[in-house]
Amino acid sequence: MPRRRRLRRIVSPPGFKGYRPYGSAGDVSGSVELLYEEYEALKLADYNHLNHFEASKHMGVSRATFARIYESARRKIAQALVESKEIRTVYGNAFLDKDWYVCNDCYVRFTLPHRNRNRHCPMCKSEKLELVNRKNI
Repeated sequence: MPRRRRLRRIVSPPGFKGYRPYGSAGDVSGSVELLYEEYEALKLADYNHLNHFEASKHMGVSRATFARIYESARRKIAQALVESKEIRTVYGNAFLDKDWYVCNDCYVRFTLPHRNRNRHCPMCKSEKLELVNRKNI
């Protein structure tokens, strides 16, 4: 029996639901699913310039596990670019540090301060909010 997977800690969800190739010859054939933990690994290593050891501590996994997640993310991005595939973000095996919301009108993602009882979008002031979690991603 394999070991139970440890949840990977994500500081914030991706600010997008996906990307589509623009101006590709022909139709987009299929999509690649980028897991939240893969997005977080790319962000920590390539955007925040952390080494694998530091990034693994942020995500709460071993360095070797981080390296596997990072490699998987790089391969998926490369496949999407070379084969002109759409990239979609999916929840995966992760947990978010805080409660994150998405506005169903302008699609911005944000957290609410504990003292803020008015639940409205900070950008468009809409009250059509959805909690970002496993059930609705």
